[in-house]
Amino acid sequence: MSDTIKEMMQEIEEMKEKLREEIEKHEIHVNYEIKNGYITFEKGVFSKQKKSMKHLKEWFGEIPFIQFLSAPVIYGMVIPAVLLDLMLFVYTYVVSRIFKIKFVKRKSYVVFDRHYLGYLNIVEKFNCLYCAYFNGVMQYCAAVAGRTELYFCPIKHAKKIAYAHDYYNHFLGYGDADHYPEKLKSLREASSEK
Repeated sequence: MSDTIKEMMQEIEEMKEKLREEIEKHEIHVNYEIKNGYITFEKGVFSKQKKSMKHLKEWFGEIPFIQFLSAPVIYGMVIPAVLLDLMLFVYTYVVSRIFKIKFVKRKSYVVFDRHYLGYLNIVEKFNCLYCAYFNGVMQYCAAVAGRTELYFCPIKHAKKIAYAHDYYNHFLGYGDADHYPEKLKSLREASSEK
């Protein structure tokens, strides 16, 4: 990878961090703290949020019947998600030990915190827990797969792809055979646990 590309990648990461900080500045209007994994709101915020909550009778009254019919399909996806989650646990445990691959932490992807919000009723909180779990597992799976690909086959595709994981930009160019074994070894060492 050329120095120019490395510099551009570094600039992109710095811009992503600046964007994240700028977005956080605009979301500061609600004061809360995270202590030991628990979220506490500034005094009076939670009771103010509770006033905005739709009660179950009103909430269920606004839901179209077709949405109730789709619920088994939506919530049924939790079964393959739990199986995938269990298999990812086994996979990362085995593969990280054998190949010394440093995998990402699951808790960085599967995050439960929306249930602390006072303006959500019990059904909305349940839905948020479901979405946090399902989407978190899918994102964690993508991160594990990306880390695995970085170790075993870090070669970019010739065709454009719809989604590139965080490690893709570090991959070797398609068809770049010059010093492939050395470059592969270097990438593997960089992605291994120290």
